[in-house]
Amino acid sequence: MNYEEFLEAKAQYGGDAGFKAISIPDMLFDFQGDTVERSLRRGRSSIFFDCGLGKTPMELAWADNVVRHTNKKVLYITPLGVAKQTIRESEKFGIEAHRSNDGQLVSGINVTNYEKLHRFNPNDFAGAVCDESSFIKAMNGKRRAQVTEFLRTLPFRLLATATAAPNDYVELGTSSEALGVMGQIDMLNRFFKNDQNTSDTRMMIRRAPNQGGPVSAGWRFKGHAEEPFWRWVCSWARAARRPSDVGPYSDARFVLPRLIEREHIIETRTLPDGMLFPLAATNMQEEREERRRTVQERCEMAASLVSGTGKPFVIWCQLNPEGDLLEHLVPDAVQVSGSDSDEEKEEKYEAFASGQARGIVTKQVIGGWGLNWQHCAHVVEFATHSFEQHYQGVRRCWRFGQTHDVINDLIATEGQRGIKENLRRKQVAADKMFDELVRHMNESVRIEGGYKFEKEVTTPCW
Repeated sequence: MNYEEFLEAKAQYGGDAGFKAISIPDMLFDFQGDTVERSLRRGRSSIFFDCGLGKTPMELAWADNVVRHTNKKVLYITPLGVAKQTIRESEKFGIEAHRSNDGQLVSGINVTNYEKLHRFNPNDFAGAVCDESSFIKAMNGKRRAQVTEFLRTLPFRLLATATAAPNDYVELGTSSEALGVMGQIDMLNRFFKNDQNTSDTRMMIRRAPNQGGPVSAGWRFKGHAEEPFWRWVCSWARAARRPSDVGPYSDARFVLPRLIEREHIIETRTLPDGMLFPLAATNMQEEREERRRTVQERCEMAASLVSGTGKPFVIWCQLNPEGDLLEHLVPDAVQVSGSDSDEEKEEKYEAFASGQARGIVTKQVIGGWGLNWQHCAHVVEFATHSFEQHYQGVRRCWRFGQTHDVINDLIATEGQRGIKENLRRKQVAADKMFDELVRHMNESVRIEGGYKFEKEVTTPCW
């Protein structure tokens, strides 16, 4: 190779390993169809689009094209409870897909959930779709290792989620490794540096205060690496909160209704031993004790907010006693608990989505990803430190396609004021990070690939 090709190979921007789209459904919007075509050309890529921008039909169209191109099977992996919804979407768009829970396969697209992945052999597939791929963002998580290993030999891969890196940029390395673009440790060592000069993945990025986000000892961009990093990310991913984020597309059909956020600080009837009035918790132990001590008061408040309205609602709880008590206080709601079988969970999700049950009570870790509940416009939740759970929980209802203003009630006690403030801080930081992600990606799109020199480069004959 010549010197320019050598530099291009060292840049790690990757290249197209896919094929030209065979068939794009007419029902897709222009920005959706163009995104599918680009992902097919790339072969292994990510779609980091916000909730309601149509990731499911894009994923199905991508998988259908891989099936047509290779005449082999594609595995479509979803969170629990989303598989049935995906099958409905496939019927809506005229794309054939079949459910598989036991490892038995049919030709074309096979839909399953992450919990059943161990029943499948990657050698049976030409490609895979990971819906809600933020499930694998944990750098040292067992699910990340399992999914990454399953995808390792597949020529075609697609990851899709609205929360690609809810905590920090380093989490993009898990997506990069799953796609086979670059390992997470290689990514950190190429673009980032930490004060200890190690490859410790527990470190987080350190940014200056004027850049927003957390400021702590850990990973930070190398002095020359920020623009190359976003240029590299742009080679395998697209991020968008609205169609215009990825090109000259109209946002007219994608305008969200209002989100009405209401905070409820309740007075506790029970105080810690030796206390005359409530104080804010100062550590996790005190927060857990406060949460358990105030189950009755918080659940009564949640029940009072949804009782008598006659409208659908979602209540996100965090403890089993909360779910059990809410099921008793709100008799026209169904509770989806961790002890339910997979079939029971799906039946309850279906009952709520179809209107057979007015409300649903569950934990964000159980049902907070992937489900479309635009028929519901009332979300009640208890204060939590997890911004990702809060964001995904609200976005089950407040998403494109919602026709009503959405009410989000956040319940906290006096002692939980610290949690509420921390959640607000994380929300501001996450919004800024996503804005920067989109801005840098759009700038990277305009940067022509490769290195262009005004003079011809020559090298010594030796």
